[in-house]
Formats: sequence, C-alpha cells, structure tokens
Amino acid sequence: MKTSLIFASVLSLAVVASVGAASARQAQEVGKNPYGGLHWSVAAPQGATWALECGFAPVTVRGIHMNRINHTGSGHMAGRLPGDNGSCRLTKTGGEGPVGLAVVKDGKATAAGSRDATPAVVNVF
Repeated sequence: MKTSLIFASVLSLAVVASVGAASARQAQEVGKNPYGGLHWSVAAPQGATWALECGFAPVTVRGIHMNRINHTGSGHMAGRLPGDNGSCRLTKTGGEGPVGLAVVKDGKATAAGSRDATPAVVNVF
C-alpha cells in the first residue's frame, strides 16, 4: 500500500493543470491548439506495456471530428486532451510492474493504477 501511495503521488506531480474548452452538445472546432485541455500522464516505472483510451466531448481538430484518443506504449507518456472533461482507461498489456494514470483538472490530480489486466479508470467531469 505504501508503494501505491508513493506511485500515485509521483503521478500527481508529473502533470500540471490547465483549462480548455469543449462543447458537450456539438463538435467544437479547437483550431490551432487542439490539445489545450486536461493533462494526462501514464507511468510504468518497470517498463510494463499498456493501452490508454480517453473519451471526451466531441471536438473538431483540423476538420476531423473526434471524441476519443488511443495510445499504446511502455514506460512513461504524457499528453493533453482537447477539453476540460474526459474519461480515461489504462490497461496493462504486459511486462513487469504496475501501471498508473493521472489526469489533472483545476490543479487537482485524479489518479488510478493497476498491477494486472484490470483497467485503471479516471473520470474527470
């Protein structure tokens, strides 16, 4: 449990808050800064592989309508969503050690982690 708390704290410090905008009713053109919303960060300190899926209110990025991003990787990866609301699911797909996910809204990190194939889910609304 102590390791999990330290792991969650490290994730919380790994990302910084920002405010973006997205419409829940229709796709909003987000223009030149398509990823100016919530920060997300994945950590897998022992190099485990993972799959991340994040959903968000529909937006239009350079003429393409979208409401979801998908990433796969190992170790650390960070990025931003196009808006200020979202739901992310992180699934460990292989390798050693835990995986963790943090999403930051208004300066507050929400984090979850997993040591097996059970998905870690973070909802920020």
